[in-house]
Amino acid sequence: MNDALEVATFLAAVHPERRYREAGVLDALFREVTGWGPRLWSGGMLGYGSYDYTYASGRSGTFFATGFAPRKARLSVYILPGYADFAAILADLGKHKTGKSCLYINRLEDVDLDVLKRLIRAGLDDLGARWPVHPT
Repeated sequence: MNDALEVATFLAAVHPERRYREAGVLDALFREVTGWGPRLWSGGMLGYGSYDYTYASGRSGTFFATGFAPRKARLSVYILPGYADFAAILADLGKHKTGKSCLYINRLEDVDLDVLKRLIRAGLDDLGARWPVHPT
């Protein structure tokens, strides 16, 4: 199955209906900010762009540059690798919770989408300063 068909099949299966609509909005938003189409990664995550990393320990791999997962309970937005302090942007975002490299949103209507775009761009810029980012 090609990436576009795999992504379309994944998005069509997102439930409940509200989460399906939100996934469509986020897909369009990520495409606009990154200029790239998504690729489906394991665990039901849509990733935009990718980067190859090698840590000081010697561990290496490839992961998506930014993306989201439309989970039933909440949306997970990934701003990688999670080292930068985006507190100033997050203060303007709206209702959310954070993890190390992840932003949790219960309802997309609870956040300012323009601020979310700024956050995604800032995350990509930070990642690109650390590792080469490749388009998908």
